[in-house]
Amino acid sequence: MPKLKINDQDIEVPAGFTVLQACQEAGVEVPVFCYHDRLKIAGNCRMCLVELKKAPKPIASCAFQATDGMEILTNSPMAQKARKGTLEFLLINHPLDCPICDQGGECDLQDETMVYGFDRGRFAENKRAVKEKYMGPLVKTEMTRCIHCTRCVRFITDVAGVEELGATGRGEGMEITTYVEKALTSELSGNIIDLCPVGALTSKPYAFKARSWELSKTESIDVLDAVGSNIRVDTFGQEVMRILPRLHEDVNEEWLGDKSRFAYDGLLNQRLDQPYVRKDGKLTPASWEEALAVVAQKIKTTNPKKIAALAGDLTDVESMIVLKDIFEHLGTPHLDCRQDGSTFDFKHRTSYLFNTSFAGIESADLCLIIGTNPRWEAPLVNARLRKRALQGGFKLANIGAPQEWTMTVEELGEHPGLIKDVLSGKHPFAQTLKAAKNPMIILGAAVLTREDGQSILKTVHALCEQFGITRSDWNGFNILHRAASRVGGLDIRFVPGPNGMGTTDILAGCADGSIEVLYLLGADELSPESLEKPFVIYQGHHGDVGAHAADVILPGAAYTEKSGTYVNMEGRVQRTAQALFPPNLAREDWKILRALADQLGFELPYMTLDQVRQRMVEKNNLFFAQDTLTPAPWSAFGVEGKVSDTPFTYPVTNYYMTDPISRASATMAKCTRDILYGEPQMKEAAHG
Repeated sequence: MPKLKINDQDIEVPAGFTVLQACQEAGVEVPVFCYHDRLKIAGNCRMCLVELKKAPKPIASCAFQATDGMEILTNSPMAQKARKGTLEFLLINHPLDCPICDQGGECDLQDETMVYGFDRGRFAENKRAVKEKYMGPLVKTEMTRCIHCTRCVRFITDVAGVEELGATGRGEGMEITTYVEKALTSELSGNIIDLCPVGALTSKPYAFKARSWELSKTESIDVLDAVGSNIRVDTFGQEVMRILPRLHEDVNEEWLGDKSRFAYDGLLNQRLDQPYVRKDGKLTPASWEEALAVVAQKIKTTNPKKIAALAGDLTDVESMIVLKDIFEHLGTPHLDCRQDGSTFDFKHRTSYLFNTSFAGIESADLCLIIGTNPRWEAPLVNARLRKRALQGGFKLANIGAPQEWTMTVEELGEHPGLIKDVLSGKHPFAQTLKAAKNPMIILGAAVLTREDGQSILKTVHALCEQFGITRSDWNGFNILHRAASRVGGLDIRFVPGPNGMGTTDILAGCADGSIEVLYLLGADELSPESLEKPFVIYQGHHGDVGAHAADVILPGAAYTEKSGTYVNMEGRVQRTAQALFPPNLAREDWKILRALADQLGFELPYMTLDQVRQRMVEKNNLFFAQDTLTPAPWSAFGVEGKVSDTPFTYPVTNYYMTDPISRASATMAKCTRDILYGEPQMKEAAHG
């Protein structure tokens, strides 16, 4: 390990460290613009210049390898003069936009000029002006401010894996552009806004809305997919102004998917903010007392065996546990948290988790993807796979319809029978799988919505055991979920009780009359035709499919408006935090259900949120610890049976609209129009 001296401080660093990394290790600040520890080194901003003793000129510390015996000075007159000169050159063409720039207050160029820059400029020539570029409905450009650090180019190319951004021209004529003025198609494009050290790339939906110092900041969890990304919700008054990622190395690193980042405007649209009761075929506003009384009366006068409940994809564990307790008290066994009709073997936790964990992907050397499109179902899992692929020694293969991958993936075919061919050794991929040291399988949750889903699960289980995909020191079996509520619901057993019906049978019962009352707890991914006959009670926050079919609407709180527990697909327990209050008469879901229990004439054994969470721990002690992973023991699951020849299909056909919040978002509607269907409004595109 090299030993060097930094500002007269002796330090030893691992071999391969750069001088900049050595300075960071020693706790010495070196300013940077182009360098980012998750991107390839470019070395083109020259802001990180430091003095190397006996060297004739300053060195770029981000690109210079630390070697034994070096003596580095970061605050010598030479280093200070070099930084001032660099900043003076950068500011030659930089416009004085600070009063109107959305980056104001969070701008690296502002901060570093204040600390390291000169107090005046010597250039009187006209500044360079650069025409604005169209990058889609999410990223607003002011390219005259660009300092050519190329962070955005390196992120889109290396991390996102979509080569749509680059530089044209040379010298003063250099410009960052998409070449043909088209929208960025990456599901991670919003991250270049965070990476931009100046105001060249800013958020188009957030433009001119607020200043960073005016916002209230709340650390929370994203629930628009099953990754459980750590986020920060920035609010102004009673409105979410923006959502940003928080650092969590084991979950989302410091990235965030575009839907999770930009769909927040859907929280303002189509909201349910007061109870409704259907009278004479029309939903009419009602008081809480009236609405709860109607629900209670209907439940009391209906045979418990003819009442059912379904929980939706954005539902928190607290509300599911309260509804489950109510149904158990009523003697109703028909409830399910799997509104897509999937048939997980919920008795064995390992059968429905992403057991390898996201961080564990970086230890794998082979990945077989079955029946899922991770790029749309979980963009940050896809980013981890690409990150591992770029490191080398990692092979990927896909059984499913060919798709537009961001990495090299071998297409094995679309038919489920290929899994048995690999298991029996008939397929040549069997030898590749056998040679792998740490292989992993990613099985799409939608596979288990098929009639032969349990048979496929059994075959994959056999594959895991035969090829060493699961061992005492390694579990490579993974389910890729799409719903934030799914694992938490399965953990508390929000599933059919003895002689109870699951989602498919419940909906069939609604059609044939055997189910007379259906309680929808935020369940919206259902066919409207299946909800025509029963008495439907909808509890949720958006006027989506469930609300349109409802006979009674009980307005709940969205994930930014309550403290709720969610379990991500790894099995990691995390909690959202309340950033603002529910609108008007809407209330937190567990409180609504607690009030309903009172109307039904029985008392639940909890009155506060902490007591509800204690009840969750009683059901499953995994809820006792937050943000930890508890490995699930490997066990037998799946059912022997015939596997259909029907090819795998992907459940997500529009990444930007998969839930009530994103479907209500005008920004996501623009993404669907401009990116998915390629119909940009060019006049709007030019000026944002």
